[in-house]
Amino acid sequence: MNKAYIIWPLLALLLFGARYWYFNQGYLEREKEKVIQVQREKQERIDADIARRRKAIEDATKAQLERIAARHAKEEQEQKENDLRTQLMDRRQHAFEEVNRHLRPQLDRDKADVDSVKGEIAQLELQKKQFLDDEVFQRKYTREAETNVKTYYDMLEQIKKADEAHAIAEAAAKPVKRD
Repeated sequence: MNKAYIIWPLLALLLFGARYWYFNQGYLEREKEKVIQVQREKQERIDADIARRRKAIEDATKAQLERIAARHAKEEQEQKENDLRTQLMDRRQHAFEEVNRHLRPQLDRDKADVDSVKGEIAQLELQKKQFLDDEVFQRKYTREAETNVKTYYDMLEQIKKADEAHAIAEAAAKPVKRD
């Protein structure tokens, strides 16, 4: 059994040594390759990130330039529209002044005519009022006159009756003469 205590650990040592030697033989190269691979991947990520940032910056710059160009175009368009609007307003004002200049005397004549017609209308209204007042007076006077005529006819009738009664009374009071 003594041999077993030496052989088995030696055998295990030999196996461990062989395994260690096999493992150690390419270990440094493999570790260097892993480190290089990690560095390569890290550098690729950094390069990709830099490329993305560069592209984002370029896109942002292009977008900013486009916005600036669009803003300038819009400002130019607004300026043209404002100029055109101002020209149109000036033309309209000029046309309005021209029309006023040509039509002002006619307007003044028309206003004078309107004022004179208003005066004539006022005179006619006054005459109309006077005629209506006269008509009312004449109707009232006519009614009174008709009432007076009726009263006079009644009085004449009474006088006639009184004269007849007086004539009868006188005839009755006169002695009858016999001859």
